[in-house]
Amino acid sequence: AVGGTVMFTTTLSPSEKPFSSVNWSFNVSTTIIIFVINAENIIGPEYEGRITFFPSTASLELRSLTLDDTGEYGVNAVHDGTLLNGRTTLVIYEKVSNVLVTSSSTDLVEFSGSVSLSCSASGPSLSFLWLNGSSEVTASDRVQLTDGDSSLTIVNVTHFDQRPFRCRVSNPVSTVTSDPVNLSISYGPENINLILSPSQGYFAVGSDISLTCSVGSRPPAQFKWFLNGDQLLDTGSELRLMNVQMSNSGNYSCQASNNKTLRSQTSEPSAITVLEKISDPSVKPSPNLPVEGISVSLTCEAIGSAFKRNWMKDGSDLTPTDNMILSDNNRVLTFDSVNRKDNGEYFCNISNPVNSEGAKYIMIVNYGPENVQIKGPNKVNIKGTLKLTCSAESTPTARFTWFFNGTEILTNSAEYVREEVELSDSGNYTCQAWNNITERTSSSVVHGLTVTGICKSSGCAAGCIAGIVIACCVIVAAAVGGGCYIYKKK
Repeated sequence: AVGGTVMFTTTLSPSEKPFSSVNWSFNVSTTIIIFVINAENIIGPEYEGRITFFPSTASLELRSLTLDDTGEYGVNAVHDGTLLNGRTTLVIYEKVSNVLVTSSSTDLVEFSGSVSLSCSASGPSLSFLWLNGSSEVTASDRVQLTDGDSSLTIVNVTHFDQRPFRCRVSNPVSTVTSDPVNLSISYGPENINLILSPSQGYFAVGSDISLTCSVGSRPPAQFKWFLNGDQLLDTGSELRLMNVQMSNSGNYSCQASNNKTLRSQTSEPSAITVLEKISDPSVKPSPNLPVEGISVSLTCEAIGSAFKRNWMKDGSDLTPTDNMILSDNNRVLTFDSVNRKDNGEYFCNISNPVNSEGAKYIMIVNYGPENVQIKGPNKVNIKGTLKLTCSAESTPTARFTWFFNGTEILTNSAEYVREEVELSDSGNYTCQAWNNITERTSSSVVHGLTVTGICKSSGCAAGCIAGIVIACCVIVAAAVGGGCYIYKKK
């Protein structure tokens, strides 16, 4: 390069014997330096102060090069009586300078604009290379390189073309890169996306919801918001819904527009459903009490938006039997003919996507009375104590009425007790059971009792003695009569 330094080296190696003489010349006729051993060097006037000679190898350094130094350089040397020579050519270039990129436009719209970039520079033997960011630009359907690659044309620009463009200019002695040229390419809106936070689609009344609309756009997009297709007053990329009510339910969408590209894009709708939380759950039975054999229903109710009802019995999922029917989306559990096997704890869980609540009801099936029984002695000694107990299968517990030989003697007691019975207490005791809820009365059960004439203690009253005497006379008469009959028969 102009102003640079060149070193002409030879293929000769230093030796103990020095060169006898060396002659460097330019374009054959111009002397650069003449070296003769043990004599003063002769240097051409235009090379004074610009050269350094190395006698050991006959090499030469030339400094402060100018364009006039372009040409052929030769050397003749005598060494140990032998003449040696060599030739080479040197070309001097101006360095590349004044590299400048100009653009036909820097404000463009994607897909509808084209741009031409031109690179200029000073210097000989120039070559041009275009860079987009750090990548080399190559020709394609959209990219054209002309004028020895000094001109770059991009057709139908995209926003990927907006990275800085540079022109790199080179010649054999230098390389210079231009300052960047930035293209401003308006594009979009594109890749619109509606983000819901929190991300679920169901929300409880009173919740706070944020919707964010993201989109690629230059310049920044303008936004509109819609609910079920109707435009809202809100603008900006974020829509905040505070303390939402059920009226806020619906399909939300955002629309982005670009006032430079005159394009717009609308997001896919995002569904928001606001639900009232479930509260005050209850399981209400039908007005009639559950009596075995009749129809009974349990109704699962709650305040709020109910989506699902699940029934359980005694802690396990309810499996309906033949006498059960679930209706109205599991709201009503009906027993066509309730029976005592249906006794137990019924639990109804009501849920929706925001919460769940449950309530229980303990079913007690009323039935009976049935299987009435009387327990007590069939014989009691005179003056002894009589205790009879009546039982029956019944819910609630049955009430009892006692009869003696058809006459009512006691009511509302499971036990009949009589102290110091008389012979007149012998007879039929009847127990009848009844249920005040089922309003059913059982069939009567009869228990026979005989009071015997043997005293319970050593003392005996006058009546007791009279009874014994009568009984003895009856026995003697029977014996005599029986003996007479046997005698006559013989």
